[in-house]
Amino acid sequence: MTNSETTAGGAEAVAPGKSAPRLSLGEKIGYSTGDAASNLYFQTFVVFLPIFYTDVFGLPAAAMGTMFLIARIWDAVTDPVMGMIADRTSTRWGKFRPYIFTMAIPMALVGVFTFTTPDYGVSGKLIYAYITYIMLMMCYTAVNVPYSALMGVMTPNSQERTGVSSFRFVAAFVGQTIVGAATLILVKHLGGGNEQAGWQMTMGAYGLLAVLLLFITFISTRERVLPPKEQQTNIRQDLKELVKNRPWVLIAAATVFQLIYIVMRGSSTPYYFRYFVLDQQMSLFGLDINLTYEVFTSSFVTVGTIATLTGAILTKWFSDKIDKKNVYSGFLITSALFSCLFYFLQPGNVMPVFMLNILVSFFFGSVSVLQWAIYTDAADYGEWKFGRRATGLVMAASLFALKIGLTFGGAFVGWILELFGFVPLVVQSPETVTGIRLLMSVFPAVFGIAGGLIMLAYPLTNKTMVNIEKDLTARRG
Repeated sequence: MTNSETTAGGAEAVAPGKSAPRLSLGEKIGYSTGDAASNLYFQTFVVFLPIFYTDVFGLPAAAMGTMFLIARIWDAVTDPVMGMIADRTSTRWGKFRPYIFTMAIPMALVGVFTFTTPDYGVSGKLIYAYITYIMLMMCYTAVNVPYSALMGVMTPNSQERTGVSSFRFVAAFVGQTIVGAATLILVKHLGGGNEQAGWQMTMGAYGLLAVLLLFITFISTRERVLPPKEQQTNIRQDLKELVKNRPWVLIAAATVFQLIYIVMRGSSTPYYFRYFVLDQQMSLFGLDINLTYEVFTSSFVTVGTIATLTGAILTKWFSDKIDKKNVYSGFLITSALFSCLFYFLQPGNVMPVFMLNILVSFFFGSVSVLQWAIYTDAADYGEWKFGRRATGLVMAASLFALKIGLTFGGAFVGWILELFGFVPLVVQSPETVTGIRLLMSVFPAVFGIAGGLIMLAYPLTNKTMVNIEKDLTARRG
């Protein structure tokens, strides 16, 4: 391959003194399929897992919230551990690629068990939920920490990584679209009206698809950026330099708030339609359409995903014009402000509900893409600043921040539902409906605005990254 040296099994290192090769279209697409696979699970966690646990599995809302807190904190702690393990892995296929496929099959199997409802009492079900959910998240970590780190070593070029990130998130939104559009329909039809059986079979189907997509990622990508040859393994030094990496600290803090924002909105969506908007009849082009909870939720999530995808596709254009950090900060705040307006909508405002969702989702699209491109910039900054590269740890610690946001976002949903007196599968009181409306609007928006404000202090501009890349290229040469 031009401008590279190839090692056994296809792992590549950029030759000293030469420029990095541009990534082929096939490799970008191949890498992106891994995020489609991951989002078959992540989007299910965000949108459907809470309502599965309360309305199908049979957990009390507060118990679910506490379980999310405990299980996801443990899950977040395992991310840096997995990153350090991957950084210290050396195989003919590279450091990160081997984990992506080998852990895909366990993840698929445990996913089916997690969405299986056992015939136990409440205490037995809670124990079963803890065990299976923790196991699923550990498998997810073992796949996604190496997957996220892989993007940082495919190429040393920051702008090229931004392009890869765009491909990645197009595929991610394909995965999200599948989950949003098909999940409730698959549950209904595969289960033949039995939601418990329907969820089990739906997750089995998603697991098979995820294994195939992750295998494509494994066989189509290469690792090219290696740590400096003189770098010695030192876990304490790696962690010390990570917390001194100011760009990473800022994007990590913003990620926590960003994830709380999106998880609270996503998890409240099924509750919003099942208990506030309710089933409706609508006449369109002379046809009477029965808008059930399943149709409303699937359509809402799908339309939002398409809008998010549109924003993601335009990310590079936006970031070239007004810089990455300004796009991330400004668009996250704008998305959150539009989200606040959901509180003022009424059940009959079907079109405004969907139009507002398009705006919220469009502005969030670029945020999702830039988040990971900014993290890889922080990894370059760490090598430039401290003379040591720890891509796996940087990306794992970044997933730690993401999981903390996921943790508290999910916990807040369960606790707030309990606080407002939620009882599953009954007509809700006006107070409970108010809580559901706030979960969909004002409550998450507070966290989105906070995340955007934090990134105003982020120091790495596009121009700064060009200079850092030049310095690193000279050192490696």
